[in-house]
Amino acid sequence: MTTYMVLGIPPDLRKLAKGYRDPAIMDLNDHPADHASAPIVGDAWNAVGPQYISTHSHVRGQIIYTAEGCVTVEVTEGLFVVPAHRALWVPPAVTHSAHYPDKVAFRGIYVSPDLCSDLPLATSFLQVDALSRELIEAAAHRPWDYAEDSPDSRLMNVLLDQIRILADAPLALPDARDERLRRVTAELRGAPNDNRTLADWASLGGMSERNFTRRFREETGMSFSAWRQQLLVLKAVEKLAIGEAVTRVAIDLGFASPSSFAAMFKRETGFAPSAYFTSPRDDVVDDPTGSRITNR
Repeated sequence: MTTYMVLGIPPDLRKLAKGYRDPAIMDLNDHPADHASAPIVGDAWNAVGPQYISTHSHVRGQIIYTAEGCVTVEVTEGLFVVPAHRALWVPPAVTHSAHYPDKVAFRGIYVSPDLCSDLPLATSFLQVDALSRELIEAAAHRPWDYAEDSPDSRLMNVLLDQIRILADAPLALPDARDERLRRVTAELRGAPNDNRTLADWASLGGMSERNFTRRFREETGMSFSAWRQQLLVLKAVEKLAIGEAVTRVAIDLGFASPSSFAAMFKRETGFAPSAYFTSPRDDVVDDPTGSRITNR
């Protein structure tokens, strides 16, 4: 049974969540939202310290959104780091775990499977704009017993329309299926500053360098070097989200200097490390060619 300490659970959720047995503990494999009569319902809670939620799944599709703080979500296909003012779409029945490294303001939206047919089939990022942020915040605090065609029902439907058109954000890290490669990715996730050579990593996977690089690209869609760099970006976002200084992050991740770290981070995200969390990224849009445009 997967359980989670629920802090500040709204009174409406306490009253309406079927199967809610203890005011402090919820079984997430039997989440109250999965029993709600309304097609879309929300949840909001705040936590003050590190939290880990073990592997579980929901009958409904879930939008994981953090108004403050950061969450790392792991699914079979890979790792997703979700900083404040971004969101993650987890389709119905997808098994996942979550780690909140520091204080967090969680907002969750749960969507009936009947409404998920035109939403992404795989776990994916949503780039939340100003309107969607306000809609998510409002929806997360609405009671679960709203009537059809009521103001709350219309709010939920507008939110669903917005979710369908939100652009993906590039903070995902795919994982391999091959257990030999997963040994390597697990080692690097635990120590992203590990500077062993390609030959060393191939040896750990029990392969030649050539076979290792070929298999890695086939399994993840990325070269090994690009994957390692994306891992560094994700780990940096996690650390920056809990207030670590840029210099400390650069040192911890094995960069020669803060400036070399900052250059890599800006090249990959479009933002300096010190500016990444200063405000929601409403100034970033995607053009039809797939390029990222900053309106600054």
